[in-house]
Amino acid sequence: MMKETASELERILASKNVMGEPVDIADKAVIPVARFGFGFGAGGGTGKMGGGEGGGGGGGIDPIALVIIHKDVSGPEGIQVLSLKRNAVAQIIEAVSESLAPQVIEAIKAMSVAEKGEKEP
Repeated sequence: MMKETASELERILASKNVMGEPVDIADKAVIPVARFGFGFGAGGGTGKMGGGEGGGGGGGIDPIALVIIHKDVSGPEGIQVLSLKRNAVAQIIEAVSESLAPQVIEAIKAMSVAEKGEKEP
């Protein structure tokens, strides 16, 4: 069973699966990049109360980037890498912007009204 599992993992973890097949979109080719991780183990033993065996495993696939090749731009300038991972700063900005958006919009409306010398509706 372990041999079959290892063989299947070898097939799944091929570089063609990490660097996905290019997708043509008009004047661009987009290549997805993913990270794979797998782990598994098994064990067994005997003792005074009897014996036992066990096994387990887990894995995951994580999209991490897109490589965009601009067909009409030659050289390195025509290659763009977009990270799909959000860093801590991006997560904080997103969280703050979602909670503060209504207050910011109201403040902008109030400033606009004050500049025009009008009363708020």
